[in-house]
Amino acid sequence: MGWYKELNETYVIYRERDPAIRTYWDVLLYPCYHALRAYRKAHRLWNAGHHWSARLISQRAARKTGIEIHPGATIGKGLFIDHGTGVVIGETTIIGDNCTLYQGVTLGGTGKEQGKRHPTLEDGVMVSAGAKVLGSITIGANSKVGAGSVVLKSVPPNCTVVGVPGRVVRMKNQVVPRDNIDQIHLPDPILQDMKVLERVNTELINRMLAVEEEIRRLGTEKRGTVPGDERFCESDYLREKKTIKIQPEAERDYEEIDDCVFADYI
Repeated sequence: MGWYKELNETYVIYRERDPAIRTYWDVLLYPCYHALRAYRKAHRLWNAGHHWSARLISQRAARKTGIEIHPGATIGKGLFIDHGTGVVIGETTIIGDNCTLYQGVTLGGTGKEQGKRHPTLEDGVMVSAGAKVLGSITIGANSKVGAGSVVLKSVPPNCTVVGVPGRVVRMKNQVVPRDNIDQIHLPDPILQDMKVLERVNTELINRMLAVEEEIRRLGTEKRGTVPGDERFCESDYLREKKTIKIQPEAERDYEEIDDCVFADYI
């Protein structure tokens, strides 16, 4: 492939995922462009057995661009590393086609194990700023890793991972478009679980108050009268909850979580 043709194809990839780019020549200002060119040269040397020369090229590129890509990594077509400072890609990492990484991403190992010890990113994966994907795990195609997440176990395709440790949220198994690079509007499973628990707690309190009222009514019928301030539960908290509306069973206002199904911590 000629250099100018490569430049044009790279421009198309970058324009698809970064609105800041304006001309073909802007590609030359992106650190990831130079880091990937150095990687391809170093990767050829690595495969030919010239490991020291390959590492020398990769380390020089890392000092110039802030992106450290081990020459032993396997990278597919269309990788875009936005900004790139602090990105680390380990030796046995495998990255599929059309993936996107942001600054501060680490695709690393978890210890001194031998063999495959770094992650595999399938096609169309997006890893947001500051996220860490560690160990010999697989991030399924078209999945997103939220900013600052730490992923330690494999993720199915078409999912979003958020939190520390990462928690998988399956989004109805819908394929995420490649041009969707939204890093903000991600689900918060912990907050949503807390809302569900809060509403369940309110429902239980309402039922307790209903039982208390029924006991008072039965006591009134049996003994004639019950002092107005007599309470069968002496909790001040429940006294404050006395004004909560008792919701019929069919009208429970639980948090809707139909958009996603929460798995355990991965």
